[in-house]
Amino acid sequence: MNKDQEHQSKRRTLGWLSALTAIALAGGIPAAYAQTAPTAKGSLNSSLRIGYQKYGTLTLLKGTGALDKRLAALGVEVKWTEFPAGPVLLEGLNVGSIDFGTTGEAPPIFAQAAGADLVYVGNEPPAPSAEAVLVPKNSTLKTAADLKGKKIALNKGSNVHYLLVKVLEKAGIAYKDVNVVFLPPADARAAFERGSVDAWVIWDPFQAAAEKQLGARVLVDGKGIVSNHQFYLASRTYAQKNPEALRIVLEELVRVDEWGGKNLKEVTAILSAQIGLEPAIVDISTKRFSFGVRPLSEQVIKEQQNIADTFADLKLIPKKINIRDAVVGIKF
Repeated sequence: MNKDQEHQSKRRTLGWLSALTAIALAGGIPAAYAQTAPTAKGSLNSSLRIGYQKYGTLTLLKGTGALDKRLAALGVEVKWTEFPAGPVLLEGLNVGSIDFGTTGEAPPIFAQAAGADLVYVGNEPPAPSAEAVLVPKNSTLKTAADLKGKKIALNKGSNVHYLLVKVLEKAGIAYKDVNVVFLPPADARAAFERGSVDAWVIWDPFQAAAEKQLGARVLVDGKGIVSNHQFYLASRTYAQKNPEALRIVLEELVRVDEWGGKNLKEVTAILSAQIGLEPAIVDISTKRFSFGVRPLSEQVIKEQQNIADTFADLKLIPKKINIRDAVVGIKF
């Protein structure tokens, strides 16, 4: 990027942040959503299909109903689909069953390497303690160094895949020197409860549920090891044809983020109803949230590239990729 391009990029980013910050400061949640500035009807798709998971701001936004109401006024129906993890959500994005969704750092890297035509449209700040390596409460494992030779369950291609790689690296253990078992969250929890695996690498709220319900112990979490960003992604085709719809989604995410960071009890109540977990569990994970939707910075792009390069070096993805190929400037 030359100096002129870099200057233009900074101006676009500052404009994006200024506009969304002004919107966020203008109202509260949920009542103030009714005061959202109207948007002129245009050439919007008649529907917006959103993929979400059992965590985070997007699920909170679903619970408020604010986005549905705003887009309904423009003739757009919002259709929500829950996914158990980021990789399958992005499979849905790739095959055209959803238009927009949120995942952690690793899933878009695996998807891009597999040829998915997706774009990053925003991210949340780091939340490193919202994922961890868990062991049973009576486990003899005390430190990450004890993981050598052990059987470890995780969801392939999710954020926790990278967490394990970095935990092992910090402990001086080669990735090949542990037995990684790829299981989705529900199956991994069952294996963890049976004692079929020695450790489980998992994210909130599954992490919080295991701590609260099973007495699972955190062997090590992401603090000081990984950032654990959450990303908002869209199919490239949808982003190109519907930038106005994406602008509205991001405006509403900023608004709910601004409110959520100041009203954690209410956030817990909304999310508990949305994801079907008791408030005491959701409260644990809510306190590990990060709030503050923003465009991708140069630092975040660099971090994503480092993750992609690490996976390529370990042959976990089939080829090297360039993260910037999937970072598209959308004006909001």
